[in-house]
Amino acid sequence: MLTIRRDQEIHREEGGWFSARWHFSFDHYRDPGNDGFGAMRVFNDDRLVPGAVWPLHPHQDVEGLTYVVEGSFRHEDSVGGAPGPLPAGAVQRMTLGSGALHSEQNASSDAPMRFIQIWVLPDTPGLSPEVEQSCQALAFEPGRVVLLENLRFDPGEEANDRAFAMRLADLADDYVDDAFGAVHRAHASVAALPEVLEEQGRTTAAGRLLQREVEALSRLLLEPARPYVAVLGGAKVSDKLGTIGALVERVDALLVGGAMAFTFIAADGGSVGDSLVEPDRFDEVRAACDRADDRGVVLQLPEDVVAAPDRTVEAPRHTVRASEVPTGEMGLDIGPRTVEEFARSIADAKTIMWNGPMGVFELEPFGAGTRGVATAIAGSSAFAVAGGGDSLAAVKKYGLEDGFDHLSTGGGASLEFLEGRELPGIAVLHVAT
Repeated sequence: MLTIRRDQEIHREEGGWFSARWHFSFDHYRDPGNDGFGAMRVFNDDRLVPGAVWPLHPHQDVEGLTYVVEGSFRHEDSVGGAPGPLPAGAVQRMTLGSGALHSEQNASSDAPMRFIQIWVLPDTPGLSPEVEQSCQALAFEPGRVVLLENLRFDPGEEANDRAFAMRLADLADDYVDDAFGAVHRAHASVAALPEVLEEQGRTTAAGRLLQREVEALSRLLLEPARPYVAVLGGAKVSDKLGTIGALVERVDALLVGGAMAFTFIAADGGSVGDSLVEPDRFDEVRAACDRADDRGVVLQLPEDVVAAPDRTVEAPRHTVRASEVPTGEMGLDIGPRTVEEFARSIADAKTIMWNGPMGVFELEPFGAGTRGVATAIAGSSAFAVAGGGDSLAAVKKYGLEDGFDHLSTGGGASLEFLEGRELPGIAVLHVAT
């Protein structure tokens, strides 16, 4: 039980920051008399004004209660977290526990500030009676959101179990799937659940994000403007062999960087030192190269790489030919000559798909290749799409978001889509591609 003492304070601080606080105490925690202060809830885009209150469910314990805050604000965790400003539009997730938490909202502008309340249900495997009761209560508490624990904790989820899907269906009136990153998985919440709801005559739909993903990726799959250039990177070629095979049938040029390029180079007889290589994939990459030759597809591999004895910032490094990496060293980034050659192919493109970094870009000494390729794509006039977590992280790191027409939220999902596979979560919703 949480007790609120209504001695709320609101005042303006230096720089236009408003801070709001009130005290609360716990009735049944290890330290029952502990006082803290929490973030204020503002309803329906209202301004931050004195007297606004934070509604609490009368039977909800504070531990595990999470608030997602949208806006420009800073926070300080009294347990020891350092305060710091966040950019406008940032989202901060705060979980109240037995420690005090102080949240401050920047109200120096006239822009409305929105606080969204989310109740996180206990991490009990499966659908407990408490979960079902909380979902049923939504009908009487408009504006409230219930966030379920990760469904994969229940074996019925990954098994695409119909009985599990029927229990999920009992929690909802309608179904919207906006998780493109999961639509390639035949899991209960992705495939069986919308099937059950459709059979029961209820509405199932794709969310706006999923719709945008399908529309953008369909441009790559169906009638791309040419020349169509695909840029692939990342660590293991085995993760993208299916994609390579599909792209060779569709693109005009395929640029391969990252550690996966060394399997191609080694399969052709090059010396790659201690670089990551998958010898068991030699036959497959040779077949992909032969197929590219047959179709007239330009398959570009790195000409030079940045080599070092280990993956550290302090490691001595130098640029060598990609097929002449010294023993005891490994290629950790494409070299400047390769960046130039890749950029030349990119400049001629009308359609570009990029998935995977060109090196270990998380370490600054090995980030020039990824930065150079990303910058070339962003500066082109082509319809440009980037996908995969590492690629999106690189785009954000280098501030190139505006140079891409679409940033796909799905890594594996986007690749399987571009391979022409039927994705369960899209097929069941009858989304046109």
